[in-house]
Amino acid sequence: MSAGNTDPQAVSRSFRPAYRLCKTDEYSSVFAFRKAVRGRYFVLHYKPSEYACARLGVVVAKKLARRAVLRNLIKRMAREHFRHTREILPCHDMILRLNAPAKAVSKAELRGDLAGLFRRLPK
Repeated sequence: MSAGNTDPQAVSRSFRPAYRLCKTDEYSSVFAFRKAVRGRYFVLHYKPSEYACARLGVVVAKKLARRAVLRNLIKRMAREHFRHTREILPCHDMILRLNAPAKAVSKAELRGDLAGLFRRLPK
């Protein structure tokens, strides 16, 4: 963040390490909880968090998105949507996983599926 930027919204919408799932055990515990919301292209696995905020992890398999450019785009889109909706999301640990090939899918379709999953997440 630059020294001239003092907008409090910019600070609160960052994707800080506190909002990320990083460790293998964190991912394993979410997958073991076995609750998920399914969309056309994604599955959103979730479990109630011990922390006071929502946290996100993203999994994009090479099998479903062969090119690194596409995998990185999907991850960026997921993080961006999470950053903008984090304040209204319930306190869950979540893993967003690509579940269908995304080779010929438009960005608008992916964004729509992401938004639908986060809206259907139980409170």
